[in-house]
This record gives sequence, structure tokens and C-alpha cells, in this order.
Amino acid sequence: MNKTPREIIKYPLLSEKAMDAIDRENKLIFIVDAEANKEQIKKAIEELYDVKVERINTLNTIKGKKKAMVKLEKEHSAMDLATDLQLI
Repeated sequence: MNKTPREIIKYPLLSEKAMDAIDRENKLIFIVDAEANKEQIKKAIEELYDVKVERINTLNTIKGKKKAMVKLEKEHSAMDLATDLQLI
């Protein structure tokens, strides 16, 4: 199943916990396609936002959505990306 990066990454999540992750851990949280794996998510994030991803953790919510916690490499700032995405 080949999906475009826009189909894999649905939208960034903004909550108090997400803001804390941006500040303290250089992480952003996205809601992603439920069938996407970590490699597909990593490739989509890197293509869409021109950043390097260090690590991705995923979880499925009770509501049936999939969250991806994306930790960026040190040379890229989650705060800068969040500002570009107009989250802040």
C-alpha cells in the first residue's frame, strides 16, 4: 500500500502534554494513518518538513487513532517546526 506523505501524516496534535514535549524533549506529536509503520512515518515527516528524525514512538488510542511521537535530531528544533506549522 503506497500512500503519500500527506495521507500518512494527518495533522499535528497540540495539547499541554505536546507543548511540554516540544519544550523539553525536542518532540512533536502527530496523528497518523492507523496502518502506517514507523519507517513510513519517519520518511513522511522527513519529506514533508525537511527535518531529520531521530526516533519515533507510536501508540493507538482508545478512539482508534494512531499517535506518533517524533523526536527530531539535535540539529533541528521542534519549537521552530511547531512555529512553522503555526502551532505556537
